Amino acid sequence: MPDKPFIIVAIDGGAAAGKTSTARALSERFNLLHSDSGSHYRAVTAELLRRGVSAGDLPAVRAALAALRLGSRVSGRTSLVEIDGRTTGDEIRSAGVNAAVSHFAAIPEVRAFLLAYQRGQAAVARERGMPGLVMEGRDVGSVIFPGADLRFYLHADPSEKARRRAREGHHDAVAERDRIDSSRATAPLSCPVGAISLDTTGLTLNEVIEKVAAPIAARLAAA
Repeated sequence: MPDKPFIIVAIDGGAAAGKTSTARALSERFNLLHSDSGSHYRAVTAELLRRGVSAGDLPAVRAALAALRLGSRVSGRTSLVEIDGRTTGDEIRSAGVNAAVSHFAAIPEVRAFLLAYQRGQAAVARERGMPGLVMEGRDVGSVIFPGADLRFYLHADPSEKARRRAREGHHDAVAERDRIDSSRATAPLSCPVGAISLDTTGLTLNEVIEKVAAPIAARLAAA
């Protein structure tokens, strides 16, 4: 028997561009496994900080990574990263992690450490009989799944992104995080060649969801 149709959707973009809300809505609508690659970096950052490791101490970073064991725990349609059998909580959104995550994420060894795990999320979705995976992040369509069935890049005006974060109760330096992630040497934040670019500045969340959902529905129908 032929394999069941399976779709991988990549959604990239800077902070507060609408990635997470859109990815979660698509997960619910199409029964796709939702995986947030940014949370993987946040979880590793939180763990390294807990161990007293700084992003500037590369030998310590390498040694700590060698001791970490990653896993996945699926809650509903969301895949949560486990480190040494523990899922992370609100600490990955703390001020300390907000300030440090882009610096750890710029380290090639950290990105290489997470890459196989992130690509393995497709297998997690298949094991649960889901018709696909929607992964959000900053290099999903360019590095993690460059061959994804559909790739999107969401972006918005910097002032609008800052307002969105403030409405959510967060006050992290959105523009600075995006600057660091866009200028890093390894897997910089950018619109992947061939991806569908969508400016979400003047759109409601529902409008963004519908614009992204339309080609997904068409692809699934064709499959």
